[in-house]
Amino acid sequence: MAINRDEFFREVTLRICSSLDIGVAVKRAFDYLREHFPLDEVYLDILDNQLGAIRRIVHFAKGDGKAAEEIVPLPKQVWEWGRSLSGPQIMDARSVSGPAKAIAALVKLEGNSDLALPLRVENELIGMLVLRANGERRYDQGHAELLSAVADPFALALANALSYQEVLRYRDNLLDDNRFLNRELLSQTGDEIIGGNSGLRNVMEMVRQVAPLNNTVLMMGETGTGKEVIANAIHFASPRKDGPFIKVNCGAIPESLIDSELFGHEKGAFTGAVTEKRGRFERANGGTLFLDEIGELPPQAQVRLLRVLQQREIERVGGDKTIPVDVRVIAATHRNLESMVSENRFREDLWFRLNVFPIIIPPLRQRKDDVPALTRHFVAEKSRELGIADPPAIAPGALERLMNYSWPGNVRELENLVERELIRHRGGQLGFDSLLPGENGGEAKTVSDETGGGPLNLDEAIALHVSKVLKLTNGKIHGPGGAAELLGINPNTLRGRMNKLGIMYGRKGR
Repeated sequence: MAINRDEFFREVTLRICSSLDIGVAVKRAFDYLREHFPLDEVYLDILDNQLGAIRRIVHFAKGDGKAAEEIVPLPKQVWEWGRSLSGPQIMDARSVSGPAKAIAALVKLEGNSDLALPLRVENELIGMLVLRANGERRYDQGHAELLSAVADPFALALANALSYQEVLRYRDNLLDDNRFLNRELLSQTGDEIIGGNSGLRNVMEMVRQVAPLNNTVLMMGETGTGKEVIANAIHFASPRKDGPFIKVNCGAIPESLIDSELFGHEKGAFTGAVTEKRGRFERANGGTLFLDEIGELPPQAQVRLLRVLQQREIERVGGDKTIPVDVRVIAATHRNLESMVSENRFREDLWFRLNVFPIIIPPLRQRKDDVPALTRHFVAEKSRELGIADPPAIAPGALERLMNYSWPGNVRELENLVERELIRHRGGQLGFDSLLPGENGGEAKTVSDETGGGPLNLDEAIALHVSKVLKLTNGKIHGPGGAAELLGINPNTLRGRMNKLGIMYGRKGR
């Protein structure tokens, strides 16, 4: 075989490194290799550790190539033999023995000759290049030595191509996720949020005020009022809308893992930390981090969160290097953080840092006018999820009864109720008769009846009292005989309190 080894190395390397598409690269190398080897087919296989098998990713026969996602399971002894190979292997059905004989049957070697070249990167076997010629004993040691000269270029090309394919898969997944999130979340911004022009009007006005800025936002409200939806609206109405939006439920992560989840960890930081890991703050860099149920954070995590908010930098668990982060924090809670501060269960300095721009989401019972629109929305949405082609109509009078219900579980309870009604639906209109007390089962509890239905929380009691005073003054807030005078507080203070409680007034109230 009269060929210069250096020239052979250069020509094969140029071809195999000419494209990140591994099929194109192997095709170009195949055409050149046929000039110097007996060659009818070429295979490029990778060893799949998870499957314990050979996965064939490229197959060319006499110049016509295709990707052939063929999987060849390997017995354990053959697998170990393949991993132990250090150089080219000449194989034909009559001369092989031991584990090689088993693999010859698996790859249909009968009547053919194979020259197999192990491909390693940093001594780790990643795949195999196989040249096949029709007929037996077609390869000799000279062929093996020449092919071994290009083991490194083929290995690096394969590694790069696999990495590139992995990047493309991640990119496609991220694009799909991004398109989904944009469809789901961008439709929930601004006036398109259900109730944005009625019961949540004051909340959405605050969203419009704060969204363009970078300051921390604290949202407070009962469970199920839609705090996450408002957080979505703030993020997607902000200059950070093209950055990541990372959500963390602080109450759903065990205390032993919360630091690692939020701030990441270094390799070897604790038992099981076999690699370094980026935390949620690093993943949210350039975007927004939504910390739901912030009141559930353990004391140690509260200290670290305070440092991030003050200094805009983190340290991974087990590390000593500071990592700068550009993250906007939106926190949410259904707890009374002021009471938790007085009980030494929440840090006072963290409370002051979070409470820069508080937004209180009113419960559904304080925005009953939103119930019809929410009900229609959930009927359409849940019908689509359940595969109901034609969403059923809502019976006359049903919406009025829904509006009179107190909704202790808020919007989430309404959503679940609609789904249950659709599951039970057997034709006709949706009456919600079996799910809410009707005329024969006692009237549903209304807001005005709550004084006799058990103790109210402080915000509910204040909202009820302020509403009664406003009725007495016909909505007048300031001046002689106004609500502020009757309540003995400054009119601006009263307006601020009404905004927090979701009580509409002035033109908004009318």
